[in-house]
Amino acid sequence: MSPQKNVAPGVKREAVAHVVEIHGVSQRRACRVLAVDRSGVRYRGVRPDDAEARAAMKAVAAERRRFGYRRIHVMLERQGIVMNLKKLRRLYREEKLQVRRRGGRKRALGTRRPMLVPEAPNMRWSLDFVSDALTDGRRFRVLAVVDDYSRECLALVADTSLSGLRVVRELEALIVRRGPPAMVVSDNGSELTSMAVLAWCQSTGVDWHYIAPGKPMQNGFV
Repeated sequence: MSPQKNVAPGVKREAVAHVVEIHGVSQRRACRVLAVDRSGVRYRGVRPDDAEARAAMKAVAAERRRFGYRRIHVMLERQGIVMNLKKLRRLYREEKLQVRRRGGRKRALGTRRPMLVPEAPNMRWSLDFVSDALTDGRRFRVLAVVDDYSRECLALVADTSLSGLRVVRELEALIVRRGPPAMVVSDNGSELTSMAVLAWCQSTGVDWHYIAPGKPMQNGFV
């Protein structure tokens, strides 16, 4: 395989421009020396720059810094920006928004928006998990939902496994009895940042607020 096949078109154009500038030769001769197709060098793309989508994508990535392109895709659809997932992934990579792997102790990374102050019941619910062990050593978890205004415990769901889908089902059952909240507050646990939760927020219109780094008391009601 020719090494030229592994070189991106943009890099080829830059190489030709460099030879023309440094050695003072024509573009035709530079293309011939570098074995580059001249039509590719002279080509000017007609693809739109998607400035609006790029700006919205960067805004979501800045607000929710641990979201990858799939979750950002869901968030953009909530804003009415609909595009093919492959195209969004290309723009995501071009903007260098890849989520970096982090090592060591897991640290919560939340939103940077201010949190809604509840002025009446059902304005803001807090979600969190508590855990314990049975006498035989098996661990179990309890999903707790609290109304931050009235401090009423709305639900306690105990199980050995509580996934994002299970959280959504329990919230749906709770909304049937109580009506939807204006905002839900939680930490950045994997169940609560799952695609199931994001899709539920999109379909219901409920605002989900993730607490800020190093601020556990933002979700201290549970």
